[in-house]
Amino acid sequence: MIEVKELLDAGVHFGHPMNRWNPKMARYIFGERSNIYIIDLQKTVRKVVEASDFVRDIVASGKSVLFVGTKRQAQSVIEDAAKRSSMFYVNQRWLGGMLTNFTTMRKSVDRLKKIEQLSQDGTYERLPKKEVIQLEKERGKLLKNLAGIRDMNKLPGAVFIVDTVKERICLAEALRLKIPLIAMVDTNCDPDGIDYPIPGNDDGMRSIRLITDSIVAAILEGMSLREKGAPATAATTTPTNQLPSPMPTLESVVTLEVPLPSDLPLPTVQEPI
Repeated sequence: MIEVKELLDAGVHFGHPMNRWNPKMARYIFGERSNIYIIDLQKTVRKVVEASDFVRDIVASGKSVLFVGTKRQAQSVIEDAAKRSSMFYVNQRWLGGMLTNFTTMRKSVDRLKKIEQLSQDGTYERLPKKEVIQLEKERGKLLKNLAGIRDMNKLPGAVFIVDTVKERICLAEALRLKIPLIAMVDTNCDPDGIDYPIPGNDDGMRSIRLITDSIVAAILEGMSLREKGAPATAATTTPTNQLPSPMPTLESVVTLEVPLPSDLPLPTVQEPI
């Protein structure tokens, strides 16, 4: 299980400046320092546990997870996580209708596969050079946007999002189709409507990687259960007051020689938004 110390080391506790916040995130905020909101990591740990349990159960039942994160800090992390867990991802650009207009999206994937077949079966050698250039240009564009979902033949069982503000179209489509949502929510996000919000810094690569790794671990555990034929439990939210073990408090971190929130170090260089 993820620990508070790991979250602190990765900078998950850093929120946005106080003038860039969403009041609906107040319940996940511990306090503020130097005009920057500090996220309550004790609640982050609980939410990671709940989300991980849910992901493990849906994967064990045979469903898939779609990773979405198109901001620069998340692109490589999202792609790596999806490949390690044999799942799907979108890390370049969310094309409107990827979920709500799934049939049309599949036609674009089929077009990509057809062009790739033309390049491999010798058809290119019989076509004019200008036409080959046009086909390659089309293939590159399709590959850039659809590479991570080319093998996704049906809608995913859940969607994991990094930064719901930037991925608002994806969020809206998933909500419309009632696809369960797991999302990293920073202090400027709206957690309403998200089934499993994980409060944390969605602008730092280390922070994104740490939370994403927890989801990947849950996916791999679910795959293992599915291979063993173990029955999947109902994918429901774990009540906070029924967690398997008591959550570490921020005060207990003192024994680990990690600064309390009132003395937390602020990043010397602001990470790109």
